[in-house]
Amino acid sequence: MLYYLSHFSEIWGPFRLFQYVTFRAGCAAATAFLIVLIFGPMTIKLLKQLNTTAPCRHEGLIPDEFIDKSKNKTPSMGGILIIISIVISTLLWAKPDNPLMMIFLLVTISLAGVGFIDDYAKVIHRNRDGISAKLKIILQLIIACFAILSLYFLPKTGIIISEFLVPFMKNPLLTGFWGLAVTLPLGVLVVVGSSNAVNLTDGKDGLAIGTVIFCALAYSVFAYLSGNIIFAEHLKIYYIPGAGEIGIFAATVIGAGIGFLWYNCHPASMFMGDTGSLALGGSIGLIAVLVRQELILLLIGGVFVIEAASVILQVASFKLTGKRIFLCAPIHHHFERKGWTETQIVIRFWIMAGIFALLGLASLKLR
Repeated sequence: MLYYLSHFSEIWGPFRLFQYVTFRAGCAAATAFLIVLIFGPMTIKLLKQLNTTAPCRHEGLIPDEFIDKSKNKTPSMGGILIIISIVISTLLWAKPDNPLMMIFLLVTISLAGVGFIDDYAKVIHRNRDGISAKLKIILQLIIACFAILSLYFLPKTGIIISEFLVPFMKNPLLTGFWGLAVTLPLGVLVVVGSSNAVNLTDGKDGLAIGTVIFCALAYSVFAYLSGNIIFAEHLKIYYIPGAGEIGIFAATVIGAGIGFLWYNCHPASMFMGDTGSLALGGSIGLIAVLVRQELILLLIGGVFVIEAASVILQVASFKLTGKRIFLCAPIHHHFERKGWTETQIVIRFWIMAGIFALLGLASLKLR
């Protein structure tokens, strides 16, 4: 919305700053950060009044000595504040007529809605698992299909979405019908998988949101470069008109994430719950699909991949052999059982997330 102030640059020169994506991205991040920081105490107070404390989902799954009972008094559903700040900041600083932005906002809000329903079931009905996993996956699949098909039917991204790219290769591996046969289901898988991977990681104070910040930072760079024809041609990546505005969206995720981390660091004053984790994970996955860097998400989101893989391997091993690979899954609980403190787990996983993000960005030069 504030982009239109650039049209008045002849009246006052500094207004021309509003036409630059980098300037608006920085302002969007700052706006999202301030919204969360200012309204955080009010949100925490309101969530406590509404008694939004959810039962520990690991209770009964891991020994009591490894469960911090004090966290049962910490309000959940703080993701509502994150999503509100992202939506407001994006609408303020991105071009409102950009169809990509509207798709991303709709998908983020929709996934947040699924998470809200799940959190509501935990809070009101005191159901540790929330809504059924089957229903949650079905809703996520519907939203992901809408997102990927919307990108495909946009005139400026349709052809690009139908081409299957492999990291470190200049040219697409598959195009046309076969490319589409791979990219559409892969895109849905990426959005749903990323959404659930972040949700699985959300088990320690600041762990998930800190890792999301690193991923969003990396993909904000990808989006900006993809939306700039000069950089895109130089780096041999697809030029995607309007992708720079999604860089602004990613910047709001960073700003809101940093603001939320102020209240979510150990000991946490509130948790984001599924309302935040499902939406943030899905939005990052959708950015990866848009900029044609889905497979690089396995590297940039390495912490999320490790967390999700640990659960899959643990379940598969137990069902097939009756034995567990890890002391507990997701893997951050394994290290907790090994004697790591919560702070050690979170900081070390952040270090890994930062390294993965840098490696992902380094792949831009390997074409």
